[in-house]
Amino acid sequence: MERAFQTALRLLQPEVVFILGDIFDEGKWMTHFSPHPRDVQLKVVAGNHDIGFHYQMNAYKIKRFEKVFSPERLFSWKGINFVMVNSVALEGDGCHICSEAEAELIEISRKLNCSREQGRRSGPCPDPQLLPASAPVLLQHFPLYRRSDANCSGEDAAPLEERGIPFKERYDVLSQEASQQLLWWLRPRLILSGHTHSACEVLHGAGVPEISVPSFSWRNRNNPSFIMVM
Repeated sequence: MERAFQTALRLLQPEVVFILGDIFDEGKWMTHFSPHPRDVQLKVVAGNHDIGFHYQMNAYKIKRFEKVFSPERLFSWKGINFVMVNSVALEGDGCHICSEAEAELIEISRKLNCSREQGRRSGPCPDPQLLPASAPVLLQHFPLYRRSDANCSGEDAAPLEERGIPFKERYDVLSQEASQQLLWWLRPRLILSGHTHSACEVLHGAGVPEISVPSFSWRNRNNPSFIMVM
């Protein structure tokens, strides 16, 4: 996987690379992570193979991951806002890590709303670091809630015999409640997710598109893939 990744970087020369979690196959059991090359603008969200599922994650695993991959949650590039979500922490059970993750997202929501409303306010926005006034792109490991991959198609979609298998909330996809909260808080223009290993495009709410990106690992599929956004 690492050799293929370096080859893709060399051939495509992207400005920013986003990885949607599970950058390590068995990261939840590793003792440490190696630093990534600093000449690559790499943005990584945590997946369950990096910090464990909700019942396995803890502060140590999150700190260890964020020591190598920045804990940055909000990133703006060329006028577009990107929100990087720790979807493993969106269990909704009130745990300390979950509460902190929700508080971060609520603060990001406030900043985004402040920027959007700046042109319609009579007074200045109180936030000293004003963001571009644009709807964000959400980057997360778990997809928003959907029943299955039954409506997915294309060569990178799940095999036909697997598409109708129901997804389990908080394991295969986020819960319906957490999914609705993200849509309410952040009002995204696009959602990019991973975890299922297969491609799928669905619409949420008032037509918000989500693209589940196929895995870039031979361990997960016999035709590893990725997407490019121009």
